[in-house]
Amino acid sequence: MSYETLLVEKRDRIALVTINRPDKLNALNARTKSELKDVLQMVRDDSDVDVVILTGSGPKAFVAGTDIKELTSLDEKSGREFSSSGQAVFDLIENLGKPVIAAVNGYALGGGAELAMACHIRLASDNAKFGQPEVALGIIPGYGGTQRLGRLVGKGKAMEIILTGDQVDAQEALRIGLVNAVVPLVDLLKAAEAMAQKIISKGQIAVRTALNAVNAPDESPLSSGQALEAELFGRCCSSDDFKEGTTAFLEKRKAVFKNR
Repeated sequence: MSYETLLVEKRDRIALVTINRPDKLNALNARTKSELKDVLQMVRDDSDVDVVILTGSGPKAFVAGTDIKELTSLDEKSGREFSSSGQAVFDLIENLGKPVIAAVNGYALGGGAELAMACHIRLASDNAKFGQPEVALGIIPGYGGTQRLGRLVGKGKAMEIILTGDQVDAQEALRIGLVNAVVPLVDLLKAAEAMAQKIISKGQIAVRTALNAVNAPDESPLSSGQALEAELFGRCCSSDDFKEGTTAFLEKRKAVFKNR
């Protein structure tokens, strides 16, 4: 099956899924999320696939965020629905029942960072950069970032990253526990495939049971937290600051927020 925004390759019990919008730095749009959901459901039920590797096309970006043009028309109700629908796709990754490795090749910002955090293991290229810059648009992370980031790096560091919108380079991401390893860009996919093959060599019933066991303590709080996140994301979408933030981004100028 072919996709407009994804490349999918299966070999050696690995499904390699590449987000393929390099001209947009692989930014997520509605089509990408829909196709990603379709692929995930397919590989979940594919007995020939034991591990999924998720990466981005080109040397610059894993996923550099969400397509800002799709945000500009959101109000409180549609903003809440937008957040919830994205959360559902990323929850599918986390609860796929098969290991998903993020091979982060460059920028992983906004929805891209949230996508990587939904994966079970994160390998980063040495040029990777992570960030949650949503506050600069007058909104908050809406695809699970307010919930997963703190679970990975601790509440204090998560607060710093989200409230400042600052980017974190690959070595800092490794230091704070956001990624499992950093490798040269040219070796990234090779490292991800080696990790996948190591997992494949183990008993797959045990691997999938372990995934469920590790995820279990977080499931209920994450669900509750994401419901709150979607509600608050929707409220942000009804603010003047959100309209100013997204307009300024598209006009390539500094936003002038009026805090209302």
